[in-house]
Amino acid sequence: MADILTVLTTTGSAEQAEALARGAVERRVAACAQINGPVTSVFRWDGAVRTEPEWQVLFKTSAARYGELEAYVRDAHPYDVPEIIATPVTRGSADYLRWVDEETSAAGT
Repeated sequence: MADILTVLTTTGSAEQAEALARGAVERRVAACAQINGPVTSVFRWDGAVRTEPEWQVLFKTSAARYGELEAYVRDAHPYDVPEIIATPVTRGSADYLRWVDEETSAAGT
């Protein structure tokens, strides 16, 4: 079975989140993406502590397509330094994990 990852990013609006999610699925670098928000993010940027609403996008992808997903997010994301955090899926439904692998396979593009 392929190695599967969840990959998290955040963005400043629901519209930006949906555009990132849709673009990744259309390019088959993610099998699906879930959008959650708004969430409140507190962070330091340009020397100041800020509190901003953000929307989280959680992509499901194969480890083999991670590099392409990261490149897509970096290119399409409106932030100068987007959050991109990948977490390995250590267990899951075999049918679901197989589906993620099939949907992100290079042969499917």
